[in-house]
Amino acid sequence: MESFISFISQLSALDEKVKEELLEIVETKTIAKGRTVFSPNRRCQELFFVNSGLVKMLFHSDGDQFIMRFFEENTMFTDLESSNTKRHSKYEVIALEDTELVVVPFYPFEKLCLKHHALETFYRKFLTIANLNMMARIKEMLEEDAKKRYENFVLNYPHIVQRINLGDLSGYLGITQVSLSRIRAQK
Repeated sequence: MESFISFISQLSALDEKVKEELLEIVETKTIAKGRTVFSPNRRCQELFFVNSGLVKMLFHSDGDQFIMRFFEENTMFTDLESSNTKRHSKYEVIALEDTELVVVPFYPFEKLCLKHHALETFYRKFLTIANLNMMARIKEMLEEDAKKRYENFVLNYPHIVQRINLGDLSGYLGITQVSLSRIRAQK
């Protein structure tokens, strides 16, 4: 739990009482490689922190799989749309490796945010960062060609390039595996 508390503390300082109350509502889950963390057509009612391992967030459309993000150690994720609108998720999250997650139930967490300004501050900053990351992802998909998207991925995520397969990387880049192979061959 140390890395989880450290992650939150980087965005908002927590006193011991807040830490204690937060740790009372969370649980740790181990998800085997290939297993689903959460699936579409159900409400996402948790925040997830990756203690160890790697997951991908994706959606399906017309038989194709589109990968939105990869989340690795020391990152937090959720389906913001589902958790905030109380609608069913459109996304699926799958473990790409054996993964240990800290699971934070959204509604008890929300109550703690009302009680402790430090947690509210953390959550506001987390939402801002998530929004900025998604805007950057959309901008990249709209403005960059496939080769530039691949170069950006290798530059920004060198520590996970070797941990994901080519199918997942091509799904993230929005190109076919054949196109990805051509781009990689040009290096």
